[in-house]
Amino acid sequence: MMDRQSFFVIQELVAREIRRKYSRSKLGIIWSVLNPLLSMAVLSLIFSTMFRKSIENYPVYYLTGFLIWNFFTTATNTAMTALADNQMLILQVKLPRSVFPLARVCTAFVNYLYSLIAYLCILLFYRIPFTWHMLLYPVIVAMVFFFALGLSYILSVLYVFFGDVKHLYSVLLTLWMYLSALFYPLELLPEGMQVLIWQNPVYNFIAAARDCILYGRMPGAAVWARMILWSLGVFLAGTWIFRESQNRIVQKL
Repeated sequence: MMDRQSFFVIQELVAREIRRKYSRSKLGIIWSVLNPLLSMAVLSLIFSTMFRKSIENYPVYYLTGFLIWNFFTTATNTAMTALADNQMLILQVKLPRSVFPLARVCTAFVNYLYSLIAYLCILLFYRIPFTWHMLLYPVIVAMVFFFALGLSYILSVLYVFFGDVKHLYSVLLTLWMYLSALFYPLELLPEGMQVLIWQNPVYNFIAAARDCILYGRMPGAAVWARMILWSLGVFLAGTWIFRESQNRIVQKL
């Protein structure tokens, strides 16, 4: 259970991580706004003409997926080493160990919130009409958060016992990215490949976000079911694995 002290520690850890990330940067947090814009500009320059007939408002299409993907990968990559990076603090201070991966995920979420400034500007620039479906977007992001947190708990435990998991996960993320249809339309793929990608939890989050923001429609019931099952299932599994491994984690550290 997390008490007031734990929440205070999470706030301090998040503030520390943000300061550390931008300590050598002149622009600081502005990079959280510029990064998605620059990425969008490069990918749009390359692919917007290629997919012009199948994707309307390609920059919005890409950026909607990129922001969710970037939040997810940043959260899990940074949280993976949270226990090892805070070894001395874990051994010296009596705190729930879960606050350390959680703080890294919260840091990624704060950076994601800054990047929404760029996203809002792009939506206004392309005159994407406001619909009530957009109100569902925070619900989708919340499910991404819990999915990333559950996976972060698992990865942080694995990293303590098996450091090479960081390199393996990096390779997995490359494959995962191409199976998430960030910059291409799913309809261009063979039907069997489409079925495979629909089993990808991250793609379901991205597809639902595009439905709500870009197309102004409600995601299908099957998409909602998969998102809920993946986010809840991975979060509960990660929480259980982390809780059951805490004593061995301390011994290993």
